[in-house]
Amino acid sequence: MSEENIYTFENEQYRKTYWHTCSHILAQAVKRLWPEVKLAIGPSIDNGFYYDLDAPFAFTPENLTEIEAEMRKICKEKLKLERFELPREEAIKFMEEKEEPYKVELINDLPEDAVISFYTQGDFTDLCAGPHLDHTGRVKHNGFKLLNSCGAYWRGDSNRKMLQRIYGIAFQSKEELETYLQRIEEAKKRDHRRLGKELGLFMLTDYGPGFPFFLPKGMVLRNTLLDYWRKVHKKYGYVEISTPIILNQDLWHRSGHWEHYKDNMYTTIIDGEDYAIKPMNCPGGMLVYKTEPHSYRDLPLRMAELGLVHRHELSGALHGLFRVRCFTQDDAHIFMTWDQMEEEIQNVVRLFDEVYSVFGLTYQIEVSTMPEDHIGDEKTWDFATETLKKAISDMGKDFVINEGDGAFYGPKLDFHLADSLGRTWQCGTIQLDMQMPERFELEYTGADGEKHRPVMIHRVVLGSIERFIGVITEHFGGAFPAWLTPVQVKVLPVTDRAAAYADGVAKVLDEAGFRVEVDHRSEKLGYKIREAQTMKIPYMVVVGDKDMENHTVSIRHRTGEDLGAMSLDAFTALLKEEVDTMAIK
Repeated sequence: MSEENIYTFENEQYRKTYWHTCSHILAQAVKRLWPEVKLAIGPSIDNGFYYDLDAPFAFTPENLTEIEAEMRKICKEKLKLERFELPREEAIKFMEEKEEPYKVELINDLPEDAVISFYTQGDFTDLCAGPHLDHTGRVKHNGFKLLNSCGAYWRGDSNRKMLQRIYGIAFQSKEELETYLQRIEEAKKRDHRRLGKELGLFMLTDYGPGFPFFLPKGMVLRNTLLDYWRKVHKKYGYVEISTPIILNQDLWHRSGHWEHYKDNMYTTIIDGEDYAIKPMNCPGGMLVYKTEPHSYRDLPLRMAELGLVHRHELSGALHGLFRVRCFTQDDAHIFMTWDQMEEEIQNVVRLFDEVYSVFGLTYQIEVSTMPEDHIGDEKTWDFATETLKKAISDMGKDFVINEGDGAFYGPKLDFHLADSLGRTWQCGTIQLDMQMPERFELEYTGADGEKHRPVMIHRVVLGSIERFIGVITEHFGGAFPAWLTPVQVKVLPVTDRAAAYADGVAKVLDEAGFRVEVDHRSEKLGYKIREAQTMKIPYMVVVGDKDMENHTVSIRHRTGEDLGAMSLDAFTALLKEEVDTMAIK
């Protein structure tokens, strides 16, 4: 990074430091306004900052405006942020005297050899490891905004007290802030929960929190997406399998999931034995591989599965289709020899490139390395990690390192997709695994006639199908490409005289394989058109007396463009071209 960019948001460290300082300014403002409020924690996050607070009242939008005004004063005061350290007992006493019980708890939970540091700015001091900007004036007083407040359990524990979390964002200029806020407003319009309801795609109910229902139009969208998934996987040499949802607990012990993932698993008892509802598809794939002997000539073996999995998520973490308790994972497990690893990784990346381009999604790659909670030796991990790096480097692709965030069984590549609003979503992943083939004693017969252990890739391209539908709903703002949208054409008769002609047009389009509806309601044409546009239907086919006379159809696009009158054959050819090429328009 160039020297002139060190103190800009292009520098991630500076950006995080800036936002962390903002969280302290937020806390100071709150304490000035309401001294009785108790402080919890206030970190920077990927998209701004927050502070968790214990207040005897609920923060209102008006309160947030008050806090913002006080924060601006603090920025203009240019208060120095000064660091100091205290021994554990003095630190505890210091926070007890300030009547900050949450800070006392945090200090008590620190390791014995931990350095306990504080930062002071004017009349405010907070327990903090830092780092921070040198003074509050570095934060632009007109460049930040408090976004909202919500509930947050202390330390993420649902058995602990519910605190209030105030979220904020900050930039180095007013213009950058305004651009961001405009994007936020656009994101609200595109919220998949709202669009899902308006477009009749899916529903959520208190009878099953985190368990989404797909409605008829949502099923058309989902099945069309999965049809494409199956087509592209066949092209890349995959076979499809299906494994049971419930399997004996012994399997999960063998796979390692019970040890590393049991808190997120649902369990049951069948015939007096313990079973678990699968949170992952992997162990079932291992059993499929073991059903018959394999030769090196069979490898690589690419097995794909659209498997329904269940994971216990805290109720407070549930969010539309983005965070649910049951979802369909588009898993694949690739079994291969050691010398096939690099080629297979590249083959998966090529599949990713093809799929993501269909939706107009770009990505950044993250290499996640060995976590503390891992299985297998470091030498094997190092080899696997270097293989991942080399495979994508040889394809001319850049990547960043995410230290210690690999799966417990192997390193991985995470693909962070960028949508039309510039937001990123982690969907695709490629995970190398030398551990599970060992645990399940997987074998193949090599060219030497001896038994060998295969190496395996776990990978998803869409990730959770439900989540991906949520992502593309917001990415397209509900205006899905014609090939994917639940209803492709709405036929609108101008008068009752055109009703029979409209039905005939719809029949021709239906027989050509298009998804079409006819609006026979006694409403004005303008109303019908506006409603069809609201429902994001790509094409409106208007038919009236003149169309019947000339054997034509009048075409309007959902964007408002009037394509004029044309023959039905011409429109059919136009729509077929758009669908067949999977065009984005």
